[in-house]
Amino acid sequence: MDVFKRNINNIFFIFILSHLIIWTLVPSLTNKNLPLDTIEALAWGSNLDWGFNKHPPMSAFFSEVFYQIFGSQDWAYYLLSQIFLCVSFIYVFKLANQILNNSLLSLISVLLLESIYFYNFTTPEFNVNVCQLPFWSITIFYSWKIFNQKNINVKDCIILGFFGAIGFLSKYLFVYLLFSIVLLFLFFIFYKKLIKFDFKYLISIEVFVVLLVPHLIWLNNNDYITISYGLNRTTLETSDYLDHIKFPIIFLLKQIALLIPFFVLVRLLIKKIRYKISLNDKKLLFLFFVSIVPILLMFITSVTTGSKIRTMWMTPFYLNFGILFVYILKSQIDTKKLNHFLYVFIFLFFLSPILYSLISITNTDKRTDYPGKDIAMKVQYVWDQQYNNPITVVLGNEWNAGNLSYHLKSRPSWIGLVDQNKMNDLKDHMCIDDICVGFK
Repeated sequence: MDVFKRNINNIFFIFILSHLIIWTLVPSLTNKNLPLDTIEALAWGSNLDWGFNKHPPMSAFFSEVFYQIFGSQDWAYYLLSQIFLCVSFIYVFKLANQILNNSLLSLISVLLLESIYFYNFTTPEFNVNVCQLPFWSITIFYSWKIFNQKNINVKDCIILGFFGAIGFLSKYLFVYLLFSIVLLFLFFIFYKKLIKFDFKYLISIEVFVVLLVPHLIWLNNNDYITISYGLNRTTLETSDYLDHIKFPIIFLLKQIALLIPFFVLVRLLIKKIRYKISLNDKKLLFLFFVSIVPILLMFITSVTTGSKIRTMWMTPFYLNFGILFVYILKSQIDTKKLNHFLYVFIFLFFLSPILYSLISITNTDKRTDYPGKDIAMKVQYVWDQQYNNPITVVLGNEWNAGNLSYHLKSRPSWIGLVDQNKMNDLKDHMCIDDICVGFK
C-alpha cells in the first residue's frame, strides 16, 4: 500500500509539472505580447500602492516581485500564473487526501479539474481571478483542519486569517468564500451542535482584519474607487426588472455549459448514478458549504440585484468540485473504467493547449499580437534624440502606457491617465497621441 501511495504521489507530481511546463511554454511561444490583465497588473506594480482604480493590490504585488527577478521576460509571467494554479491544485490534493482517505480518488478529484475551462485555457493570463486560486484552496484546507480538530491549533487559525486576507486583497469576490465558511461554522455550532464555539476561532478574524487595515485606509482616502468599479462592471445601476430574471438564467446556463466536460469525465468513472446523502455527514456538509454555497450566493446576488455575473469571475469557485463529486459517488466509481477516463482526460489535457496555440497563431488581431516591444523601442529612440535623462514616468491608459512601462528598460512608473497637474511636475516630457512619457 505504501508503494502504491508513493506511485500516486509521483503521478500527481508528473501531472502538476506537465501542466506547469506546457502552459508556460505554449503562450510563451505563440503570443507576441502579454495579455491585457497581466500588463495592467504590471502597470500597477510599477507604482505599488495598497489598491488601484480597479482592484486591490495583490495581483500587482506578485507581478512586481516577478518583474524584479526576471524583468521583461514574457515567459516569467506565464510561469507565475501556472505556479498559482499548481499551488491551488496541490492544496486541493491535500484536502482530498484528508476527506477521501484514498490516494487514487484524491488524484482523480484533481484530474477532473483539468476538464474545466478556468484551469487550463484561461490560465496564461495572470490576473485577479488567477491570483485568488492558491489562497482559495489554502483557505479551504485550513478551514477544514480547524473544523475537524478537537483541540484548535492557534497556528492554523493564524494561517487561515492570513491567507483569507491575501485572498480578499486579490479580489473582493473572495468574500463569497469567506462568508460561506462563516455560515458553515455557525451552522455546525448553533444548528447541528456538532462542534462547540471556541474563542480561538476569533484569532482568524483578528488576523484578517489587521491585514486589511492599510487597504481600508487607502480605500477611504481614494473614495472607494475599486468598489465603484466593481459595481459598474455588474451593470447594477442600469438594471431593470427583467434583468432579475435574465441575468440569473444566463449565469446558470453558462455554468452548466462550462461544466459539461467535467460531467462527461465523472460519468466515465461510475457504474450507475446512485448516491446516498446524509445531512449529518460532516465531510459532505463541509464540501457543500465551500463548493456550492458560494455559487448559490452569486446566483442570489444576481437575482436580488439584477446584476450581470461575468463568467470569469467564477474562476476559483469550482476548485473543490472534483472532491465533492468523487465523495458523493465514491461507492459507484468503477476502477475498471479508469482506462476510459484516462484516455478522455489525456485527450482534453492536450486539446486545450493545441486549441490555444491555433487560436493564438491564426488570429492576428488579439491583444497578445500588440507590438508592445517595437513601440517601446521607437518611443525610446525619439526620446533619446531630445533628452539625456531616462524615462521615469509614463501616463495614459493601463494598456498602452502599461506596455511602455513594461518594455522600456528604465521601467518607468505608471502614474495614471494623462493629467495636466501631473505633467506640470515633470522636468522633461513627450506625448504621442494620448500617452505621455517623462522624467520626474
